Amino acid sequence: MDWSYSIGFEYISDDVAHTGRFHEIYAIETTIIASAVIENQTGNTFTAVPLATGDSIKGVFTSVTLTSGKVIAYKI
Repeated sequence: MDWSYSIGFEYISDDVAHTGRFHEIYAIETTIIASAVIENQTGNTFTAVPLATGDSIKGVFTSVTLTSGKVIAYKI
């Protein structure tokens, strides 16, 4: 992780939308991302995405909603 890029994080463990600007989503337990809005995404809709414990996804996320699990969303 590039610490100069991070200005903290948001802990997410519920199923409501969390908005902001995040550059990495890190799973601290097995997680399913219900949906996410990603500024620099191409391809299929980002829904029902499973993450195993320790997995992470990088991008420019502006909204993240979980179905289950717990993640750390690192802020930009």
